[in-house]
Amino acid sequence: MTRRSWKYRQPGSLRQAMEWNLEYARVKHQRSVDRVADLMGLSSKWSLYKWMESGRMPAILIRPFEQACGIDFITRYIGHSSHKLLIDIPTGKRGNGADINALQLSFTEAVGLLLRYYDGQAEAEDTLGALYTTMEQLAWHQGTIERHRQPGFEFGADMGGDE
Repeated sequence: MTRRSWKYRQPGSLRQAMEWNLEYARVKHQRSVDRVADLMGLSSKWSLYKWMESGRMPAILIRPFEQACGIDFITRYIGHSSHKLLIDIPTGKRGNGADINALQLSFTEAVGLLLRYYDGQAEAEDTLGALYTTMEQLAWHQGTIERHRQPGFEFGADMGGDE
């Protein structure tokens, strides 16, 4: 099986979310635990290791941790554990073929996992992750279309002044 994109991974626990954040920081940004702790403003990496071991982190440090790592697995886990969908704020820009292909791939993967789950061949955690991803992508497209339909201000255009 091919490795899924970081963007579509869905953590199953807070501890896994923290581990994936650090793994992403190491793989994509070449940041060590020391560097992540430094970017968070911590005096020592050992606090970070302690939080990883216990699976607990002060809420005020979640965003600095995610920003230092460059990805938001903890926020995703917290949202999904509360049965919420999380989408990026739609910009209203038109989607392109790559966006639609990614959506179609997400649907295909989710339906495949759903069929395998009901046959006892896939894990619930993987299946739920694929379903969350697909629903979030679909909601993003809905929000983008709604936002695209709304009139906006043309700040750069000539406003028809008396000059």
